Amino acid sequence: MKTILERFAPRIADAEAFALQYRVLLLKASNGIGLDLSLGSLPFEQRMVERSSLFAFEENAVLRTCSAEDLVVLKAFAARDKDWADVWAILERQKGKLDVEYILENLQPLCEMKESPEIIDRIKTMPGFIERDEKT
Repeated sequence: MKTILERFAPRIADAEAFALQYRVLLLKASNGIGLDLSLGSLPFEQRMVERSSLFAFEENAVLRTCSAEDLVVLKAFAARDKDWADVWAILERQKGKLDVEYILENLQPLCEMKESPEIIDRIKTMPGFIERDEKT
């Protein structure tokens, strides 16, 4: 973590202590863009890394990114208004391409851990979130 903090400015005071407690290191790139670096420790996070892929933003700017399904799980789990807007945008952009079963299988245990079953109810009612069994 110290190496990362040498290369990126923290967005908050005592970013390292915050990261150890909340498992997210809040950083700022040299161009001012905020970066949230997740410190994974759950089985879901391990699967998310295994499913990730490299994306070339520019010739010399390649970044490992999570799948759209994993991003939906992360955003729904966070459950802030901004995150729900992001989930809606992903559903709109991916229209029928998402593995809904995967999303529910991975989101359910996180919601149980958080004691927030309403997250599952909310995502199931979002436009564009259709379980495959209902499609056929």
